[in-house]
Amino acid sequence: QVQLAESGGGSVQPGGSLRLSCAVSGYTTSRMCMAWFRQTPGKERQGVAAIANDGFTNYADSVKGRFTISQDTSKETLYLQMNSLRPEDTAMYYCGLKRGSCFPRLTLSQYNYWGQGTQVTVSS
Repeated sequence: QVQLAESGGGSVQPGGSLRLSCAVSGYTTSRMCMAWFRQTPGKERQGVAAIANDGFTNYADSVKGRFTISQDTSKETLYLQMNSLRPEDTAMYYCGLKRGSCFPRLTLSQYNYWGQGTQVTVSS
């Protein structure tokens, strides 16, 4: 069974940085599309950044220039480098995975597997 496990969340001051990680296990092929989504209470889970099997990336307008999505060579770990964090970035961050190649859409329905999330809190 495919399992995803997020880590790296925490509390940080505005302007600070965090790097989130998503460990992938139980997946036997390197072909995948992955993404980071975030959710706050009372709101729909929203796409933050996505990466296709060939490395093509897509970002939400609100994080362009501040966040970077990447994978290690083995594709066993997904990362989200978050810089210049703002209070509005506060949310539970989730890692999603889709089998095979795809356009890295920031839509929930595209992804088949999800982790449990890691909390990011940006405040002074």
